[in-house]
Amino acid sequence: MPQPDLTLTPAGPALAPRYRETPRALPTLPRNHETPRTLPRNPYLRLFSHPGTRAFTVGSLIARLPMGMFGVSAVIMIAAAYGSYALAGAVTATGLAVGSVTGPLIARLVDRYGQARIAVPATAYAVLGHLVLLLCVHERTPAWALFLTTAVTATTPNTGGMSRARWAHLFRDDPDALHTANAFEQAVDELCYMLGPVLAAVLCSALFPEAGTLTAAALFLSGVLILSAQRSTEPPVAPRTAAGSPLRSPGMAPLLAVFLATGAVFGSMEVVTLAYVDGPVAGPVLALQAAGSCAAGLLYGHARRTARLRTCLAAMTVLMAMPLLGSSTGSLLALAAGLLLAGMATAPTMVTGMGLIQRLVPAARLNEGMALAVTALLAGIATGSATGGWAADHAPFAAFGFLIPVTAAALALTLCTATGVGRRARAGA
Repeated sequence: MPQPDLTLTPAGPALAPRYRETPRALPTLPRNHETPRTLPRNPYLRLFSHPGTRAFTVGSLIARLPMGMFGVSAVIMIAAAYGSYALAGAVTATGLAVGSVTGPLIARLVDRYGQARIAVPATAYAVLGHLVLLLCVHERTPAWALFLTTAVTATTPNTGGMSRARWAHLFRDDPDALHTANAFEQAVDELCYMLGPVLAAVLCSALFPEAGTLTAAALFLSGVLILSAQRSTEPPVAPRTAAGSPLRSPGMAPLLAVFLATGAVFGSMEVVTLAYVDGPVAGPVLALQAAGSCAAGLLYGHARRTARLRTCLAAMTVLMAMPLLGSSTGSLLALAAGLLLAGMATAPTMVTGMGLIQRLVPAARLNEGMALAVTALLAGIATGSATGGWAADHAPFAAFGFLIPVTAAALALTLCTATGVGRRARAGA
């Protein structure tokens, strides 16, 4: 029989009270005696129920809209002043080429020092470059000054990548929520690239040729300032590691090759469609592809399961044949319907690809990894644009150019299947 426990009291020794070995937890009330909040069933509403997500999303949206405005605005502005679309295209292409080199370097600095410390000065420097380019065009300086000035604008940070990095940090332990967030980000990209050129064209034609650049610069700087001010959702700076470039991550190089071929799909489809329609309705018809992608992205984010990258690329290869079939009929409505269907393969493919980037690249290099993906896409877009332009000039029949996007999609599918990059990422996840 266990001995009773004794304790000393002012009146002398007494039996000590007996307690359970494991005390029963008392029910606790929520802070401030509030009833627990039930999360909404809609996955997108659940995303924005997290504190701080609405604020940084607004800033990211404002900052990304000018990405579809700067190029169109520069082309209109330079062509109006110099009377040469060739010069305008060469200047904007120079900015893209330099940006493809500096983009990963800016992203590496963001990973190392944080978004706010790098993005704000980099954006201010890029905006200053756009304003100097505007002044050079207005004063009709020699052409070499335009090429030199547009290179200064290449410090533009990847605001879409920074936004995705915030979602990856907030929902690092919730794959379903992160999938929905990536789908939302892709839909925002499509929306911005659909509305940006239209807004730029309206401003430049309705006001004055420099209005598009001025508006885009103001929106870009304001959006980055709003995004950077949201410190509560900013990913913490990861400690420096001995890990090298994300290119050394297993499976990263094959995935970038797939992104390169995928970019060729987008670049060739744009040029071929513009050449085929060749009229004022070319822009609205081409925008249907972005509209289809935006809608498909939102639906894909609502789904709880993600498809394999190989499956997405197979669907893209099939759907990219729809504009070819539509253009073969000679009907503009059939082509428009084909572009709408083709666009529905874009967002799921990009969402899945960016999700693989997030799993392949270490957290300390995430911004740099996504910047490399964007660089591969831009290189593919440039290659596809050049190939599509050649096909449009040397086409044996009107719909010949639409073979290029189908071929590029098939190449991306072949690369993905041969390297097995998607399977390796899933095995390592």
